[in-house]
Amino acid sequence: MKILLLQARYEDDPARAEEVETFAAACGLAADAFVAHDLLAGPPSRSQLAATDVLMVGGSGDFYLSQGDLPNLDDTLAFLREVVASGYPTFASCFGYQCLVLALGGELVFDPENAEVGTFDLRPTPAAADDELFGLLPSPFAAQLGHKDRASRPPVGTVNLASSERCAHQALRVPGKPIWATQFHPELDRKTNYGRFQRYLDGYAAELSPEELDRAHLRFRDSPDTALLLPRFLELVRGGARNDV
Repeated sequence: MKILLLQARYEDDPARAEEVETFAAACGLAADAFVAHDLLAGPPSRSQLAATDVLMVGGSGDFYLSQGDLPNLDDTLAFLREVVASGYPTFASCFGYQCLVLALGGELVFDPENAEVGTFDLRPTPAAADDELFGLLPSPFAAQLGHKDRASRPPVGTVNLASSERCAHQALRVPGKPIWATQFHPELDRKTNYGRFQRYLDGYAAELSPEELDRAHLRFRDSPDTALLLPRFLELVRGGARNDV
């Protein structure tokens, strides 16, 4: 299985290589199963996508989609709309979730007052009970987060699968297609999420109060239930027909 991983990270961002490793570990695959593509240069070509079996979209430490500051944003959103229309197997995490929200007509807001940095309890929505993927999760379940943008309105025609006290929209499914996205990071665990928090501490400090930063340091714990999601997603993809674009 080959996975195309979309990233929006500068070349000197240490998370650029680390993200491949965390996705690989979470999927139970070797790192060479992943082909990373830099969205700062624009979206991948159709031939790049067709050479892989699955699309995953990772995070970004320097761009806020609510501000529209990602280079080539319109082209990336158009690419994702084509992916969704084709039903190409896709899992998007955090920044990737926000990309799909925008691509499909939803809305994002910059909301540092309700930022979620650390490990938080989320609850599946009633719709999650019948979902092939989110039906695995208990209520509540712990998840790793690190965001200041949030979805204020999810796309029409998608299903919201999880919520938290601060953020009502935490995951989406495109009905009838192998396409999921989460505001949280199923590819991260307590250790890797805390390491990323420390790496981007200056950026968080610019938006969060000193008291909130102090609390954030204590807000990291294990999240064993979300570790089930990516392996299960790949099982579902392997068990179904591969969609061609």
